[in-house]
Amino acid sequence: MHKLVVIPGDGIGREVVPLAVEALEKLLPDLQTVEAQAGWETFQRSGCAVPEATFQALRDCGAGIFGAVSSPSQRVPGYRSAILQLRQTLKLNTNLRPVRSWPCVSSRPGVDLIILRENSEGLYSGREHWETEDVAIAERVISRGASEALARRALEVAKARKARRITLVHKANVLPITCGLFRDTCREVLEGEGWAAELDERLVDLMALQLVEQPEAFDLIVTTNLFGDILSDLACHWSGGLGLAPSLNWGNGIALAEPVHGSAPDIAGSGRANPIAAILSIALLLRYHWQKPALAKRLEKAVENFLLDEGKADFGFDTTRIVGQGILAAL
Repeated sequence: MHKLVVIPGDGIGREVVPLAVEALEKLLPDLQTVEAQAGWETFQRSGCAVPEATFQALRDCGAGIFGAVSSPSQRVPGYRSAILQLRQTLKLNTNLRPVRSWPCVSSRPGVDLIILRENSEGLYSGREHWETEDVAIAERVISRGASEALARRALEVAKARKARRITLVHKANVLPITCGLFRDTCREVLEGEGWAAELDERLVDLMALQLVEQPEAFDLIVTTNLFGDILSDLACHWSGGLGLAPSLNWGNGIALAEPVHGSAPDIAGSGRANPIAAILSIALLLRYHWQKPALAKRLEKAVENFLLDEGKADFGFDTTRIVGQGILAAL
């Protein structure tokens, strides 16, 4: 029996998540779902962005989908991003972001890469303070343990996709202690498993340039939290943009699928939200957490077939329904 915690979150999350769950129910007839709450609106209602019941449901079920989170751009006392809390509390230490060319919506053929980023520390560790009233400090946390865990996940993904190359991305020329620890730890793990010849490195600024110039040259990219967040958003241009960008927050025994697009308050409730990112996030859950690559491929093929048939159409205020039902029909 497969269990899934369903966390619609904020904004368009409530519109796209039901379609992703419906697709999963077609593939896993034994699926049981548990509704849970998290997000900015949950905080506004209850004073808590992630209730303890949500953490416990994910621990009990081992898998979930999170739709989207809204976060204020200024500090709100007592509030911290729901998705950051979920990642850190549940030790979802790896974030997996695939980027591939899709029919009709991709501007470049031949792109097929994955960005793996450390998901629990770095500049997102939450360590900020005022040094003086005019100077604010943020601490970047890099640990050997988290870097080793990420490298071992990279080995797992490399084996599953028969990767030809792993690229470590850092800025050790400017941050020799933190990025140096990340790079050296990852290299030790990867080289120890026979990847010395297929392992290379890039400084993050050069990596950004080359993801624009020649994205098809890369296969599996491994990097730190902030760098991976920025590079994966840049790279998803080649797969049609954020509306088609899936991700998986991945820990030991728990995984949380998450479309990357955010809550999109400007279109929430309009019917214009594209559910493809949420549906493809479910495919990641199938492939990497539940170890069902055939079902993941079937779901991705349904998306591909829909795009081949309808990818150039503009459905306007009926996008969510038409795209979702079209993919379900293609299953």
